[in-house]
Amino acid sequence: MKIKDIPFRQLLKAAHSRAGLCIDFGMCVVRLRSRENDFLQALALLYQDFQVVEGQFIDFHIDMQRPVNYRRWMQAQIVFSINGAKPFDPFPVSHALPLFEWGLNWCIAKQGHHHLMLHAGAVEKNGKAIIFPALPGSGKSTLSAALALRGWRLLSDEFGLVRAEGGLLQAMPRPIPLKNASIQVIQDFEPSVVLGPLFPKTRKGTVAHCQPSTDSAERCKQLVKPAFVVFPQYQADSQTVLEEVLPHYAFLKLASNAFNYEVMGRTGFERLTDIVNSCICFNLTYSDLDHVIARLDGMVSQ
Repeated sequence: MKIKDIPFRQLLKAAHSRAGLCIDFGMCVVRLRSRENDFLQALALLYQDFQVVEGQFIDFHIDMQRPVNYRRWMQAQIVFSINGAKPFDPFPVSHALPLFEWGLNWCIAKQGHHHLMLHAGAVEKNGKAIIFPALPGSGKSTLSAALALRGWRLLSDEFGLVRAEGGLLQAMPRPIPLKNASIQVIQDFEPSVVLGPLFPKTRKGTVAHCQPSTDSAERCKQLVKPAFVVFPQYQADSQTVLEEVLPHYAFLKLASNAFNYEVMGRTGFERLTDIVNSCICFNLTYSDLDHVIARLDGMVSQ
């Protein structure tokens, strides 16, 4: 049953209980326990098309609770814990959702080594997936959100998850964290976009999360083979320039944007080699979202 099909009061009851609220993210199942109703309301909005499950193996047991000490009376705080461990300092309780999202990213990065994990967005259309490896500030989140709002399937904004066997991409279509000016850019680009609350003064500035599409959530277990690797770079007032690059160049850039390339050893090398040999690789400079989307639409239609 989808989150949106469950009365909110019932969702609260599950999240408050010992058994918790178990959500299927495609790549993993998370058991969430929390008594913070505002956080759970925002989560229910952004994850409304995801499945609540019972009786399945739980990958991550996450608790979002207020600390039990004197500081809870001085300034309301929230603590992220995974399997009882508390890897982060407390956040203001008003920032529970960003803490949950970043905490889940941390869990995947620490324990997802059965995949090659690229720091990349990933989208799919017409059965062809594009990987967008990039450093922070490149505009990959903005571009991924814009494509998702124009009918592309969102695979991930943060992790390009490549299976160790077969080299297929595993979807992980969670809300896209838009930062600072990108929030208004996407609202202007698509006024009907569903965004979560604004969170000012985070470590990355002001953040708002863009809801993944129904199609992306429903197809979160559908694997796809990558067809293109595109290294994006936003540059104000630039033309859209899509320039093909050689495999050895793409290999080095992919390796530098991988979380666990060294950890995977030979398997990581083989997976990256497969990607650059089977995909067409490009550098992309862009500023106009409509123009770049038209170029990418044409690319996957050929």
